[in-house]
Amino acid sequence: MSDVKHPNQMAFSGKVLALSGGVGGAKLCRGLTAVLNAEQLTIAANTGDDFDYWDLRICPDLDSVMYALADLNDEERGWGLRDETWRTLIAMRRLGGDEWFQIGDQDLATHMLRTQLLRAGHSLSAATKQIAAGLGVTHTLLPMSEQTVATKVSTDQGWLDFQQYFVRDKCQPEVRGLRFEGADTAQLNPLLKNVLQDDELAAIVVCPSNPFVSIDPILSLPDCVGLLKEASAPVIAVSPIIAGRAVKGPAAKMMRELDMPATALAVAEYYGDLLDGYVLDESDVEYSDDIVAMGIKVCVAPTLMTDLPSKTSLAERVLSFAASWDG
Repeated sequence: MSDVKHPNQMAFSGKVLALSGGVGGAKLCRGLTAVLNAEQLTIAANTGDDFDYWDLRICPDLDSVMYALADLNDEERGWGLRDETWRTLIAMRRLGGDEWFQIGDQDLATHMLRTQLLRAGHSLSAATKQIAAGLGVTHTLLPMSEQTVATKVSTDQGWLDFQQYFVRDKCQPEVRGLRFEGADTAQLNPLLKNVLQDDELAAIVVCPSNPFVSIDPILSLPDCVGLLKEASAPVIAVSPIIAGRAVKGPAAKMMRELDMPATALAVAEYYGDLLDGYVLDESDVEYSDDIVAMGIKVCVAPTLMTDLPSKTSLAERVLSFAASWDG
């Protein structure tokens, strides 16, 4: 579970806020929970991917992080729960219903309970807290906002809802642009505002998630970027690109289609002056000088996370980087 500590746990004083999308971000978040106690870490998950399916509220990134923190995620498939079964989906297919979005039988319970709680008047934060507690997660996981923000993808086939692009169409359409419907009127989760204004905040970690569809929805919320820049803690991003490739997901493909080189350097340039520090994989050390020239400090480390020790090791490197800050 999330409160299991690494045998060589480092001492880190202060609190940490992690901004995360789904799979890649969830891996680093799991490493952070092995290093930090429940009072030290808050995770803000992207909810721009959220949508309704089978009249249930689906929150893919919240669930990916939550399942990873509970050590219940399916590492091989990259999403969902381990040891999943699919009898409901098979039955839906037999009946001729919609079944392009794969919901496993265990996963179904998460979406059912969330939908029940939301319809009963609970906030998404409260619903997330109750479900996470049921899975044994002790660290704080929060949606980026209590209001609905929906990521829309402009493609060569027209505008698509994110899950249509990502799951139904398997990221095959060419991406031409993005928009986040509702972001201009939504508000950053007040609980996250409190964390950002906490004098004990010692690090803000931008996880190795897709910058465009996982992190940008969070940054698009009013006042978010301003609060991040005003925070006393350094903002440190971990590159989601290793040697020109994304470990999981369409980030590199999207970068090329948006006329950006698929490099760790391009991600640093994209985040720009939001960042105080940047963690590069060892295979991308060639970009260090260019990133330092932008006024961003660099830490070079192995960033590929394949098991709990590698997740924990990267988390320790990120926190050691943050602890070395001198302003």
